Amino acid sequence: MAITEFNAALNQVATERGIPVGAVIESIRLALASAYKKDRKEHDEEVEIEDIEVDLDVDTGEAKILMDDKDVTPSGFGRIAAQTAKQVILQKIRETEKEVTFDEFKGKLGTIITANVFKVDPSIVVLDLGKPYAYGIMPMSEQVRTEQYRMNQRLKVLVKDIRDSKKGPEIIVSRADPQFIVRLFEHEVPEIASGVVTVEAIAREPGSRTKMAVSSSDEKVDPVGSCVGQKGVRVQSIIAELFGEKIDIIPYSTSTERFIAASLSPAMVTEVNLDEEDMRAEVSVPEDQQSLAIGKEGQNARLANKLTKWKIDIKGAAGIFSDMATDSKKKEDDKAIKGIWDEAIQEKKDAEVVEEEPKEEEVAEGEVEVKDEVAAEEVKEEKKEEKEEKVEEKAEAEEKREEKVEKEVVEEPKEEEAKEEAPKADKKEEVEKSTKEEKTEE
Repeated sequence: MAITEFNAALNQVATERGIPVGAVIESIRLALASAYKKDRKEHDEEVEIEDIEVDLDVDTGEAKILMDDKDVTPSGFGRIAAQTAKQVILQKIRETEKEVTFDEFKGKLGTIITANVFKVDPSIVVLDLGKPYAYGIMPMSEQVRTEQYRMNQRLKVLVKDIRDSKKGPEIIVSRADPQFIVRLFEHEVPEIASGVVTVEAIAREPGSRTKMAVSSSDEKVDPVGSCVGQKGVRVQSIIAELFGEKIDIIPYSTSTERFIAASLSPAMVTEVNLDEEDMRAEVSVPEDQQSLAIGKEGQNARLANKLTKWKIDIKGAAGIFSDMATDSKKKEDDKAIKGIWDEAIQEKKDAEVVEEEPKEEEVAEGEVEVKDEVAAEEVKEEKKEEKEEKVEEKAEAEEKREEKVEKEVVEEPKEEEAKEEAPKADKKEEVEKSTKEEKTEE
């Protein structure tokens, strides 16, 4: 079939809007029927739209209005229909787009999609999902408080719910839901996607920590190792997507005691007592592990409670390890003395006792020697200080002597100058006397 201009236009509109071609044709037929009803109303003739039949040629675009199998198309109807049907066609196309979007995302409930942050408000974050009339809404309850969202930021979100409204489908997305973690692991771990490894239970405090229990249907596959990956590659990529949220992965067990003990990891649990009626578990841990079992602000115990659905009471087990150590030591001693107490063994033990006494004397002598050494060191220090004082006194005396010598050296030149000037003064007086005498004689 040759592609006409009208047919090409139909296909183009359907492709751009992402809706079927049949929906576009149906919207055109409805628009033509509405236009004919309006035309008849202007001529004071009431016509029900259900009685109008539109014969549309999808190849040429020619349309005929039929009523009771009769052609009642008015003259000049094409121009009138073009003006009237334009808004009807656009409205119908928009409605069809909304329906297509609603059906598409209804099939994506519980899956992860990638979206761009379109708008950030104090209470909600709006995300662009890349489809017409498709905007994801992330309310405050579905946001992670420790995360900061910004415009055009690319995020992975979980499609949690979808609602139909007048403005279009409202798609509720989440990053705080525990299933968001499960879906991330499904994307990252092939064993979970294939069903070999199963996530049995999960508890989460968004932005802080998550506990997840996993099991394997294949004995050869380690469920925890599969989720962690080689050198932690798999779990690290998920932690990066969660902006540093910590994830504890524990092995699931059908034994309630083992499951509860594992849920309190990294703390070491020594005993678990169950109360089936009240669904309460009393857990014993060593005293040095008690704070680790409870966690910061009770977080570890709280997550274990959510994970196992059991109320967990944690108590310290004072001396439990020391008792175990004592028991093991007794067992070793029993093994060592097992048999007949013959004289050789008794002599050996007596010899060991005898050897211990001189060791005590040696220790005492060593202590005396140490004390003597300390006293000698103190005497040595005192002598050293006295010697240093004498050196300082000698240095001071030397400085005083040098100052005295310098003064004497300075005074001697002055006396010599005075002696040299004295004869000169005498000669001057003699010359003056001789000149006076010569004058008197004259």
